[in-house]
Amino acid sequence: MKEGLKIVTIGGGSSYTPELIEGFIKYYNELPVRELWLVDVEEGKEKLEVVGNLAKRMVEKAGVPIKIHLTLDRKEALKSADFVTTQFRVGLLEARMKDESIPLKHGVLGQETNGPGGLFKALRTIPVILDICREMEEVCPNAWLINFTNPAGMVTEAVLRYSNIDRVVGLCNVPIGMEMGVAKLLEVDPDRVRIDFAGLNHMVYGLNVFVDGVSVKDQVISFINDPKKSITMQNIHAMGWEPEFLKALDVFPCPYHNYYYKSGDMLEKELKNYQEGGTRAEVVKKLEEELFELYRDPHLAIKPPQLEKRGGAYYSDAAVRLIHSMYTDKCDIQAVNTINKGAISSIPFDSAVEISCIITKDGPKPIAVGDLPIQVRGLVQQVKSFERVAIEAAISGDYATALLAMTINPFVPSDRVAKVILDEMLDAHKEYLPQFINHRLG
Repeated sequence: MKEGLKIVTIGGGSSYTPELIEGFIKYYNELPVRELWLVDVEEGKEKLEVVGNLAKRMVEKAGVPIKIHLTLDRKEALKSADFVTTQFRVGLLEARMKDESIPLKHGVLGQETNGPGGLFKALRTIPVILDICREMEEVCPNAWLINFTNPAGMVTEAVLRYSNIDRVVGLCNVPIGMEMGVAKLLEVDPDRVRIDFAGLNHMVYGLNVFVDGVSVKDQVISFINDPKKSITMQNIHAMGWEPEFLKALDVFPCPYHNYYYKSGDMLEKELKNYQEGGTRAEVVKKLEEELFELYRDPHLAIKPPQLEKRGGAYYSDAAVRLIHSMYTDKCDIQAVNTINKGAISSIPFDSAVEISCIITKDGPKPIAVGDLPIQVRGLVQQVKSFERVAIEAAISGDYATALLAMTINPFVPSDRVAKVILDEMLDAHKEYLPQFINHRLG
């Protein structure tokens, strides 16, 4: 039996990678990573080298014997891997700018993982993740795929439906961010907080909230009525909630629910930002430029605190905690994206859901919640319908299916508007959508 673990990170040149390195260093005594392969594409070669050199300095400073490899040869890196993590962006930040700005031009919310932007991120990403899966089937069939690439729920479901890889877990930092936010609100240690999560990625609800096993849901809901106390993310503007609405909702919404329950307000804010300084993608691009300047410093050997502004807070905690729990068969409870298997009875058995699970060496075991509360069930089902149709469009390259997905998304007001946006975005992203070449109508 080999000593230590081989982990491969696809999208290794990401600005998030130092978060991951920090996590592997922190857990090294219980999670013995022997080698970490950071993989990227030719367009990301320079960033890979900058981040990779920082990673090497970090492990050297920490005194842990993790061997860092940098490569553009994905298949070579995957050989005999134990865990494969994915955190890539097809088309880089330039594609995200188009995902956010084109819908806004037509009066529709522009967001990278929801609405038209989320649809096109899925259309570009799903074929690539399936290529990765085919390579894994060949050279590391027993490895676990830990997907952090957005839209994480759709990517996870695509793998479950269209590959032979069943050892896949989708991961998002929203649930852990909500738990940390509750701990901060209540001024308690995060280890004392547990939230019962159920729903979809970026559409997950806290059905109940506990501190030391005692429900504090009502108290938390009363707190987040106040925008000054609301649990937020760097990339989402918090609007605050109407107290009567939250009381009637009777579950704990995630930050992304601002886009669904406050669509008009969020659109107004996004349009104002777009007109005054550009989309969130342009803000991120500037942040990344600043981060990579820091990363280039040969004396830097830690994760810089400025990385938290990027929107990836708790990424390493979520990713490394999950891998650690699977490796040690810890059987703790974490919220991940996995196959439903009846845990949420109002969602198809074979669909991917984001739900609290017991994490074991055999993967996540969803904790059954039965039906979702009636007040949120319909919206979740509508978004799942959108996800399923979007995945079909990504696989088939069929124009009509893509139009259907766009139209049934809650952000899009009509099939006419959907068609206008779809046509413009297909043209803008054609370099990364080869599956649509022979299926374009009109």
